[in-house]
Amino acid sequence: MTLRALGSRSEALALYVHWPFCVSKCPYCDFNSHVRSEIDQVAWREALLADLAHEARLLPGRRLTSIFFGGGTPSLMDPSTVEAVIDAAHGHWEVDAKIEITLEANPNSVEAARFADLAAAGVNRLSLGLQSFDDSALRFLGRAHSAHEGFRALEIAQKNFRRVSFDLIYALPGDTEDSWSAALAQALSLGTSHLSLYQLTIEPGTRFATMVAKDQFEPLDPDASAALYERTEAMTCSAGMPGYEISNYARIGQESRHNLTYWRYGDYAGIGPGAHGRRLGARTVRHKKPENFLLAVARNGHGIAEEAPLSALEAADEALVMGLRLAEGVDVGSIEQRFDRAVIDWNRVDRLVASGHLTHDSGRIALTARGRLLLDHILGEIALVEPRALAVA
Repeated sequence: MTLRALGSRSEALALYVHWPFCVSKCPYCDFNSHVRSEIDQVAWREALLADLAHEARLLPGRRLTSIFFGGGTPSLMDPSTVEAVIDAAHGHWEVDAKIEITLEANPNSVEAARFADLAAAGVNRLSLGLQSFDDSALRFLGRAHSAHEGFRALEIAQKNFRRVSFDLIYALPGDTEDSWSAALAQALSLGTSHLSLYQLTIEPGTRFATMVAKDQFEPLDPDASAALYERTEAMTCSAGMPGYEISNYARIGQESRHNLTYWRYGDYAGIGPGAHGRRLGARTVRHKKPENFLLAVARNGHGIAEEAPLSALEAADEALVMGLRLAEGVDVGSIEQRFDRAVIDWNRVDRLVASGHLTHDSGRIALTARGRLLLDHILGEIALVEPRALAVA
């Protein structure tokens, strides 16, 4: 199977744009984010446009279905930079009539003041990092906004964008089913059509990881966290915003189109520092450090640090891992035909169906509510130890 065949299953394409700068580094964050006293917006605009042009030359004739500005804190971008990237993308590719253009934003008042300009620049969906409605929790999480600022930013966002989502982090030390249920009920009452609800995880290399190692706080017990997840599933479903992915909930038709491209293993180009991409059967990774990224663009015309073809085995494994995060699950036969690899141990699938952790219908497997609590374990159970090429009839 050729490299192009691995990546050209559909002409559709998503674009991810990474803005690496933040006002401060949150203690739970392991994303590629950096604090800088000064940012040359013009230099960054030119670098992003050059990096984008490189991807466009490799991906002619594609139909752009989504753009996602992530970070970092993309709401710190000058709206003219956002507009320039959107305009350039429109020039490089055919654009889907229903293109989704999302930008992640923080609720600080200085950023909320830019929402109207960002909407005018072409952003039509805002993802707002509220994280909590409680000031003490926000201080614990190292956030630079108050609960009041968060509610005000949401109000401004809903006036400027037709589609608004916001994030909350739960399963913090001291969280209970009652406290989280009250917060979630409030979230569900605020009128958005999408929520991203993440359990606090202690990621290696973060300040929280250091604090836990020094016994400065103790993460919530796993059983308690599981109970909170089950309560989340029940409440969102009852409110008409079922979970369509492990941590994402939406009204029907309001799912994140961009993120669905990842989870359904479609092609996406990634530009900006640290951005990952999957295109034409290859993986790409940009230089993470902002200064190194700028130097690479000046030297090479792009910011790529690593680019390598994916083997059929690697690609099939990624497609399985990503697809099982979705409530819709994965069509195993489609994955195996696409990558010419048998990847599933069906005997183990049958056992997990019998135990209530998986469903299986006409070759499509999906996690049950019980199974979603054990995603990593289930993946290890059902994946073939030695995936093999499909037999030729």
